[in-house]
Order: sequence, then C-alpha cells, then structure tokens
Amino acid sequence: MSTPLRLILEDTDGTQLETSCTRLAVVWQGKEVWIQPVGDQLLIGVDVEEGDTEYANLLLRPQATNLVGLQLEMEPMETETEDGHVHGPDCQH
Repeated sequence: MSTPLRLILEDTDGTQLETSCTRLAVVWQGKEVWIQPVGDQLLIGVDVEEGDTEYANLLLRPQATNLVGLQLEMEPMETETEDGHVHGPDCQH
C-alpha cells in the first residue's frame, strides 16, 4: 500500500485547496509527467506512447537554497541497441 501524497493546489488569487492522491500527473509540453511516492522516495516519470520518436529526460537542477529547476528535454529514440536488439511492439521495453 502506498502512502498518499498530500497536495495543496493554489489559484492565482491565492485560494488554496488541500487534497490527497496516490499518483498525480501534470501535462507539460504535451507529455504526462507522473509523480508518485515509492517508499521514502518520490518517483517522477514521463509516459512514452507507441509511435514516439523521442523520449524525455527530466533534469533536476538546484536554483537556490530552497528551489530547484525541473527541465524536460526530448531526445531521439534509438530503435536498435548496441547488442543489435531492435525495439518493437513485443519486446516489453
């Protein structure tokens, strides 16, 4: 059983709504960025859809004492690995 995330959503006028969930997504640059707790860590992943020619890298960079920057970068997918494996719909990768 996973621990729920406590969320605080804030409108532009400063009104806050508190809620909770076990997993949440933010649509950013056309991709779903999923956030969920896994043990004592926070897992952040970007869903890859069939037919995608790029995959996403999430870069977390410190900005200040209590701030970080999160950047989504898209890179071309390689369909063949170094060992000659070609990714296809049945390879489960």
